[in-house]
Order: sequence, then C-alpha cells, then structure tokens
Amino acid sequence: MRSDISKRINVKEVGPRDGLQNEKIILPSDEKIQWINALSNTGLSYIEITSFVHPDWIPPLSDAQDVAAGIERHPEVTYAALVPNQRGLERALMAGIDEASIFMSASESHNRKNINKTIEETFPVLQEVVSTAKSEGKTVRAYLSTVFGCPYEGPVALEKVLNICDRLFTMGVDELSLGDTIGIANPLQVDEVLTKLLPRFKDGKIALHFHNTRGMALANVWSALQHGVTTFDASLGGLGGCPYAKGASGNLATDDLVFMLEEMGLDTGIDENKLRTAADFIEERLGKPLPSHQRQLQKLNQGGARFAK
Repeated sequence: MRSDISKRINVKEVGPRDGLQNEKIILPSDEKIQWINALSNTGLSYIEITSFVHPDWIPPLSDAQDVAAGIERHPEVTYAALVPNQRGLERALMAGIDEASIFMSASESHNRKNINKTIEETFPVLQEVVSTAKSEGKTVRAYLSTVFGCPYEGPVALEKVLNICDRLFTMGVDELSLGDTIGIANPLQVDEVLTKLLPRFKDGKIALHFHNTRGMALANVWSALQHGVTTFDASLGGLGGCPYAKGASGNLATDDLVFMLEEMGLDTGIDENKLRTAADFIEERLGKPLPSHQRQLQKLNQGGARFAK
C-alpha cells in the first residue's frame, strides 16, 4: 500500500437517494426520515437524502420536500439532494439542502435515457443550476455516469470523459463523482482512467461511485486509493442501482467499504455498530435482506436469515 495514502477517507452515503430510487416498495416519508436520522448518528459526514426530479420520473422519491423538511439535522453532516434542472433546484433550496447534486452521462445513449437530452443540450441546463446554487451559497456536486462503460454503447472513450470533466469544472462544480454505472470497471481500468484524469484537476476534487454488479467494487476502491483518491460514494447494505441501466443493481455497500478501510488502518469516522443499527432498520422496512457481505455475515452469526422463505 502506498505510504502516502491519506489516513482519513470520506465515505458519502447515497442510500436514501440512490438506494431507494429503484425500489418497488415505496416507503412512507416518516420511515425515510427515521432512517436518515439513524444514518446521521453513525458518524457519516455526508448523506444524499433524496432527489428533486419530477415525481413521475422516480415515484419512490416523490416526497422529497417532506423528507428534507422532516429530518433532524446534525451540524457536522452535509445533507445533499439530486436536482435535474432549475425547477428542481428551487424546490431543493426551499427544503433547505446544503448541497445540490447535478448529473449527466458520458455516453449519448444513457444521457438520453436518463435526462431525455443530448450531452450538448444538457450543459446549459446544468450551468443554470450551478450558477443559481452558487449564488445561494450552496456547494455543487456533479455525477458523471457511464465513465467506465455504457449499457447501450459499450466502452466510452476516455478523451470524451475528460472533455466533459473539463466543462463541468469550468462551470463551477466543487466535486465530480465518476460513476461505474453498470459495475463493469476493473482495477486496471480505474488505474488507467485516474492516471490520465487526476493530473488535470486539483486534489480532492474527484470522487468515485462504484457499483458492485460483478463483485469488483472494493478492488476498484483499492486501485483508486493508490492514486490518492479519498472520497467514495456508497449505499448502506449495497442497496440500489441505476433505474436506466438494466442489471446495474448493487451499489458499493457502505458497511463493506467501512469495514475494509478500518481494517486497513484508515479512518472513516464512522461507528460500525451504529451503521449496523441503521442497516437493521432499513432492512426490516423493505422486508428483504440487504446484499452486503457484512449483512450476510451478520445473518450467519445470528443462525440464519430472517427473510428466508
């Protein structure tokens, strides 16, 4: 392991948004609020709580304003939300979010599926969101999907990814999260992408968002750590996936990530026991086992899965 890897790793919890957006069961607002409150008590410093897209797009998150208004806010936690456009940002600002998360794809086909616009048509929409959010004193995070491969087009040219990154930073985003939308990245590919990308941008500006569809998420985190990346998105229990990418289930699990990092002597600031309590809560409400390794091991130690038929 590189001797200069930062001892503090920033884990950004996206479960309340990315984890719940594709669930068939729509949880009541009060249960979402209870879960976010439990997550706030774990030591997490960042939670993406919901999405202010049109309710018809993502029905499980149609109660965004109620959820944002109902949570107990910890001063040391940043509460973020996904916003697609100016109207979504207006709603998010009214709800008191700390950070706006914008999004687009590196491939044309996925961008059209996800946003119903070409990549070129997307930039002015996002620029308006960034400018307004900044004028309101909010930070802005950008998600770039399909960086490591597209479900419709296959491999995505790295030069195209770099050009989009340049434009997003030029418009003023504070951080850019690179997404492995279909869980197809491998450690060598991560190494190749970061080798070319990181020298172009300031330290601390790049985060990574891995899916564990093919079981490679933690290996990809290891590869990114060798480049000094210290920020990773994760969803508690491995919940969630992209609704516009078939088969892209299973985000990198927060509990698996925290376990690995802490065992390596890296500090996340997260209490694993409190994280387990938050996982118990959402697992019970969804009525199904969460797929993370930590959850499966816990069930084995308890003498069997609660949800076995």
